[in-house]
Amino acid sequence: MTGEEKINIDEFDSKKFKNRFVEEEDNRKAVLTHYLHNYRNGIKDHFEKEATEYLKQIVEYKNEEENINILSDSALQQLLFEVEDVPFPTPENYTFKFIDLFAGIGGFRIALQNVGGKCVYTSEWNVDSQKTYRSNFGEVPFGDITKETTKNYIPDDFQVLCAGFPCQAFSIAGYRKGFHDTRGTLFFDLEKIIETKRPKVVFLENVKNLVSHDKGNTFKVILEILEEKLGYKAYTKVLNSSTHANVPQNRERIFIVAFDKKQVPNHGDFKFPEPVPLTKTIHDILEKGKQADNLYYKKEHQYYSELEKTITSKDTIYQWRRVYVRENKNQVCPTLTANMGTGGHNVPLILDDYGIRKLTPKECFAFQGYPVDKYILPSIANSKLYMQAGNSVTTPLIERISQEILNVLSP
Repeated sequence: MTGEEKINIDEFDSKKFKNRFVEEEDNRKAVLTHYLHNYRNGIKDHFEKEATEYLKQIVEYKNEEENINILSDSALQQLLFEVEDVPFPTPENYTFKFIDLFAGIGGFRIALQNVGGKCVYTSEWNVDSQKTYRSNFGEVPFGDITKETTKNYIPDDFQVLCAGFPCQAFSIAGYRKGFHDTRGTLFFDLEKIIETKRPKVVFLENVKNLVSHDKGNTFKVILEILEEKLGYKAYTKVLNSSTHANVPQNRERIFIVAFDKKQVPNHGDFKFPEPVPLTKTIHDILEKGKQADNLYYKKEHQYYSELEKTITSKDTIYQWRRVYVRENKNQVCPTLTANMGTGGHNVPLILDDYGIRKLTPKECFAFQGYPVDKYILPSIANSKLYMQAGNSVTTPLIERISQEILNVLSP
């Protein structure tokens, strides 16, 4: 095969190819990458029929349209290398399987792979997050999980369901079989998947305010559905990244770990991780030297005088609160949000030797515990990367909770 006779997953983006094989929903890249990622285990059978048909189509297209001779076996080997030669490949020796819903940029996946898990299905609708996910895991997530066609790709054989699901208000006006109605919310889609697939463990993460949302009714409905309708036992706790993960970010999140009582009779042995000393400081994360010019505030900025007056220490991270600055006296990073870096609320600011600036995207990922020495940030707008970091989970905290789950599953 010559240097020109290459094939890759992005062939599916070819305009001519798309015009030739039109589908209502384009899941080709997701199907093929999920097939390739599971090629060396039984899960591949779940995707094989459709994936091999797509592979056949693209090989025929290359051979006919570009007048080159590519064999299916050679194409398969190239594509296998493409999905396996990534920063975070699937562990060779895995002990359990999980699915990654509302996957974002893979915070759950990194954590569960680190404790021996293999991801067999991923869903994330945001296109930019899909790019970041694929860059690091070699897999294109399936899209909108609210669609039945997307749910139908979920295999049966997995033990843990992970989801950092968005919080939406529930309608509690009506009742459905004695339970509050969750239709119209994303939790309803989780509910259907749990009910159908019956994983041993459901592992959920959300904002701390979920507990108090709608005077506690939203949280009550979630637990009621998990426990009374689905037969799980739910354990919940609000944990902070700075106190439970040795990550210098003040980030409180609610975690829900629910066990199927029939499949995991020893679920009562589960406990959330204990606090750990915070030994890392912001200086372990902040990048050295001058950063990109567009991160620094110019002296002609309308609020520069206020910034200069307030931001005086290099040992803390400040918050821009729309029209004033707040110092974080605990000397950790304030909670990263999806709107940071866009001129919005809660923008983290620091003082370095070159001026007053925003955090870099790489720093934000590091404050979420991502191993930034090998984690790839794709070439997309900084505002997209800030949003991804702000919406993500703190990976070391997810990993600590995951280990406690495994202690129950494999005593």
